[in-house]
Amino acid sequence: MSSTPIDDHHSSDPSDEPQGPVPVLAVVGRPNVGKSTLVNRIIGRREAVVEDVPGVTRDRVSYDAHWNGRSFTVVDTGGWDPDARGLAQRIAAQAEIAVTLADAVLFVVDAAVGITDADAEVVKILRRSGKPVVLAANKVDDQRTEAEAYGLWNLGLGEPVPVSALHGRGSGDMLDAILAALPEPPERRENQVGGPRRIALVGKPNVGKSSLLNKLAGEDRVVVDNVAGTTVDPVDELITLGGKAWRFIDTAGIRKRVKEASGHEYYASLRTTTAIDRAEVAVLVVDGGQSLSEQDLRIIQTIREAGRAMVIAFNKWDLVGEERRYYLDREIERDLVQVQWAPRINITAKTGWHVDRLVPAIEKALEGWETRITTGQLNNFLGRLVAEHPHPVRSGKQPKIMFATQATTAPPTFVLFTSGKLEAGYERYIERRLREEFGFVGTPIVLEQRVREKRKRK
Repeated sequence: MSSTPIDDHHSSDPSDEPQGPVPVLAVVGRPNVGKSTLVNRIIGRREAVVEDVPGVTRDRVSYDAHWNGRSFTVVDTGGWDPDARGLAQRIAAQAEIAVTLADAVLFVVDAAVGITDADAEVVKILRRSGKPVVLAANKVDDQRTEAEAYGLWNLGLGEPVPVSALHGRGSGDMLDAILAALPEPPERRENQVGGPRRIALVGKPNVGKSSLLNKLAGEDRVVVDNVAGTTVDPVDELITLGGKAWRFIDTAGIRKRVKEASGHEYYASLRTTTAIDRAEVAVLVVDGGQSLSEQDLRIIQTIREAGRAMVIAFNKWDLVGEERRYYLDREIERDLVQVQWAPRINITAKTGWHVDRLVPAIEKALEGWETRITTGQLNNFLGRLVAEHPHPVRSGKQPKIMFATQATTAPPTFVLFTSGKLEAGYERYIERRLREEFGFVGTPIVLEQRVREKRKRK
């Protein structure tokens, strides 16, 4: 039996992403049979949110996977109960959509429980789909349970593959069976530079992030419910807008400080931070009808610290009256003073009003994020700035900027070589003037000081 598969760490570098279309595997099964644990085993990292409570996965969530030199996409789905009602029914619908979009299906059954009525109903749907199915008999942790797993032959889907998602037992055999079921990927296209730009949709729960993603996609890609916190996993969706492909990452709402969050909320908060790190632009979705909260400001701080470009989208604008607009203007002046550079748009995701303004704002933010100015331009600018407004003298000393260079873009990072430490207020003044002169819309600016050490007299 093969044991634990790959342990390739996922890279956010677009050049590491698979080039060209790759085959898609949908992972389906009843709630709590271990689908997300198995997905983590397949992709070789803990990315799908796992907890011993049914219903933690609610959307169809895509991950890149590699095995034996082949790449494929794994789509994790919510627990599939054909008799579900309400939110559970919509989760089941997402699983059904995943099967129609997939090239093959991994049907996960709990070998310790055996065949249930719900499993038999799912088999009927899988047969109608006509897709190749790999039957994974999960929770086979020892020889005794392996014998029980062969009772799943009665589902009529061929030989069950015994596997333990938790311990990795049999996972190599399962991956070989998956590759046999998936079609061969097309030949890789050489010389393809980069990939779709990565956009993280972030914000508090229930501000309309999933509704916005669905509106952009033009279909219900994500489970939307007016219960706060419906999304738990980050959901990657490739969407074509304005003739270009974009990779949108819909994230779980950050409700509490990570230290205070419990269970799957804790992991979902970590996933959101990871999503911001993986993205190039973070779109902070805010409920325009509510006051800016400490959570909103905390998310802004996370985006700034990650050095990502940012757009702020005030959603539910149809519910914002004249009085609320007056107070919102005051809140923006007071609370968003540190991120005045971030483009702001007003939208209503539910109806699609002004959603078309999002892409131009994202493109503007990306342009600012990747702006580079020459060393000559920078030093000419700083020479004029210092002549107009020199650093104040403190204790008889006046630090001077001797030379500066832009070290990197994304975000724009400048190194200032100085004769003494510049005050924080003067750093803010330099940043403000850099923006006035060169733009840098939608991006944080990083200023690093290198203070020249004085030579000691001999």
